[in-house]
Amino acid sequence: MMTVQVIDHKSAHRNWLKLFRHHSTLFFGLMALVPLYATVFDQPFAISLFTRVGIFAIAALSLNFILGYGGMVSLGHAAYVGLGAYTVGILSYHGMTNGMVQLLVSTILCAGFALLSGAIALKTHGMYFIMITFAFAQMLFYAANGLSAYGGDDGLPIGSRSEFWGLLDLQNEVLLFYLSLASLVAVFWLFQRMTRSRFGRVIRGCHDNESRMLAMGFSTYWYKLVAFVIAGAIAGFAGALLANQTGFVSPAYMSWTRSGELMIMVVIGGVPSAFGPVIGSVIFQVLEKILASYTQHWQLFFGLALVGIVLFGRTRILNRSGDNSHD
Repeated sequence: MMTVQVIDHKSAHRNWLKLFRHHSTLFFGLMALVPLYATVFDQPFAISLFTRVGIFAIAALSLNFILGYGGMVSLGHAAYVGLGAYTVGILSYHGMTNGMVQLLVSTILCAGFALLSGAIALKTHGMYFIMITFAFAQMLFYAANGLSAYGGDDGLPIGSRSEFWGLLDLQNEVLLFYLSLASLVAVFWLFQRMTRSRFGRVIRGCHDNESRMLAMGFSTYWYKLVAFVIAGAIAGFAGALLANQTGFVSPAYMSWTRSGELMIMVVIGGVPSAFGPVIGSVIFQVLEKILASYTQHWQLFFGLALVGIVLFGRTRILNRSGDNSHD
């Protein structure tokens, strides 16, 4: 009887995940109702929480593109999030509050840094690749700590959010939420298109068997470098949104622990699943919020919960031949 109950439980869990993975439109539609829920049930924190969910889902999607599909295990992906956030903070500090300029500069800077770090890291494989991405992230982390003009390790408060010529007032939490949601939908669509394109198939082929792709005449280094740059640029865009939401930037945004959190979001959702990082971001952010409301030692229980989630979904996580083509 117990075996039957366990099987039923697993089946229900898989069906739940399958429902959301195969009905992303339904999920995004439900997410669009969060402000209504917050108003009706007087829960304004829900808007802030799901704005954060959307922003980190964007960053996790970008990591999933290179990690899940390309097999590039980057331990420094948060560096792009932090660099994007710092770009907004520093521009705002100097009086440049135009949102389009901030988002554009953040994205371009992160793409440039990804080009530099990726060009070097992709000369290596395996553990060496992981360590080089980690080293580049730590370089940015310590550089931010040394920026005494911009707060150093205390961080930099941002006086006002990005402005869009009066067309979009990000001081309004609801509008910021919908901006993050619209950005998430756009990024999700973009990665879906890319992974199903010829470019995406080459990236996946590099993960499966790079030697075979080379024998077929593909210059895998350049394909992987382009993917790495795209992922870095989009993570920087997420960082720009994060700076607007928090009104504050600090070196912690680009620490290796933040990179680990992004990796956990990707793994929780299933590797490589197009919609998995979104689910992973929801689970991570909501679980963190709930546990923190009960105890100041929430990190202990949070870690145990993550271990349980990963073990529970171990088969799917380690099985790369999942439903990636159907998301």
